[in-house]
Amino acid sequence: MSDELANPDRLRRAFRAFNRFMLLIFRLGLGSYGNRPELSQVMVITHTGRKTGLRRRTPVNYAVVDGEVYCLAGFGARTDWYRNLLADPQVEIWLPDGWYSGVAEDVSEDPRRLPLLRQVLIASGFAARAAGIDPRRITDEQLQAVSSDYRLVRIRRVQPRTGPGGPSDLAWVWPLSTLVLIGLLLIRRKRI
Repeated sequence: MSDELANPDRLRRAFRAFNRFMLLIFRLGLGSYGNRPELSQVMVITHTGRKTGLRRRTPVNYAVVDGEVYCLAGFGARTDWYRNLLADPQVEIWLPDGWYSGVAEDVSEDPRRLPLLRQVLIASGFAARAAGIDPRRITDEQLQAVSSDYRLVRIRRVQPRTGPGGPSDLAWVWPLSTLVLIGLLLIRRKRI
């Protein structure tokens, strides 16, 4: 990988752009289609801004291990969404199979940190490789060295959620755009 791509600021900007795309995918109701284990597993965390009190949505890579959801702050303790979770651990998560309220907890000191971290990195697919990590081949010692700043977060699902404000809030776009396209095609056909 080139040094230019490995630049943390450049990588952060690239992930920020990808995150906007993934958030739109979930909001359009396509979250399950945007998640492929061989490519990348992404969920959306809805959290409260520690300074503003506003609700924020952040797509992150995740893995489910023994029924618990794990994700990591790959840019360390200075990551905004991570700092928001520390200030208010009550979150919602949008997974490809559902929407849940949950409680986030930093488990970076858990004795199982490395195996859990490895699972999240494997599930992240291309994201780990973009950071220069091959989670299937890297040794535990190497993984410990490259991930020493990473923060591991466990989210315990409390209950399923439904109603407004969740994933698919823009799903109405599909029927409307279909009707508009059909209308345009009919108008064009009449002109021919």
